[in-house]
Amino acid sequence: MTDYGQEQEMEIEALEAILMDEFKEVHSSESGLNTSNRCFLITISPQDDDTDESTDIPVQLGLVFSHTEKYPDEPPLLNVKSIRGIQADDLKTLKEKLEQEASENLGMAMVYTLVTSAKEWLSERYSQDASNEDIENEEAAKDDVIVPHGEPVTVETFLAWRERFEAELALERAKLMPESALTAPKEKKLTGRLWYESGKAKGAIAVNEGSDVEDEEEIDFDDDDFEDDEEDMLEHYLAEKSDSSHSSRKAA
Repeated sequence: MTDYGQEQEMEIEALEAILMDEFKEVHSSESGLNTSNRCFLITISPQDDDTDESTDIPVQLGLVFSHTEKYPDEPPLLNVKSIRGIQADDLKTLKEKLEQEASENLGMAMVYTLVTSAKEWLSERYSQDASNEDIENEEAAKDDVIVPHGEPVTVETFLAWRERFEAELALERAKLMPESALTAPKEKKLTGRLWYESGKAKGAIAVNEGSDVEDEEEIDFDDDDFEDDEEDMLEHYLAEKSDSSHSSRKAA
């Protein structure tokens, strides 16, 4: 006659020796099993394909079991719960798998076999998800990389760009002027800025410093003078650039 109690005690001792801290006894009220017999909880993490050590995959399973009266000639009571990161649908799938394996291993101590099977299943299920997540993260990182393009900026290219920009800016300002301002006859009096830039200012200042003449030419520096006539600005800019270009050719 089979001594089921002795076989069960021997299996519990073997599991304690092999699993150590991953194996502990729990109260039947915490097991989720409908029994008053002794219940045990085994903490299971995914297993690496090449070693018996757990991987860094952030999931953990709790496998709860209790021996029935005629175990191992009948399957143990089983329950699975997530300790960390396992979805409810996966728990249901895994429990059905372990119950099927238990029915196929009747007549022999099978709990450690079920633990090994659960480890392998977790590795296949969640290492694949982790790999897919890594790939997605890598793809997202690639999208965030800023690829440099265009020509490098040098002093020469910057000066050429600034010259074009100033000319285009003057043209745009001239286009925005009212048509009446473009067709109206120009006043002969220069604005304060253009009068100064034309060179007349230097001569006038020299004369004024050397004489006591009171009827000096009055320079109007009202605010309106500094709101430069846009067309005059354009003509002055183009003339200045033309003179500069001519001087550069002579020097060459």
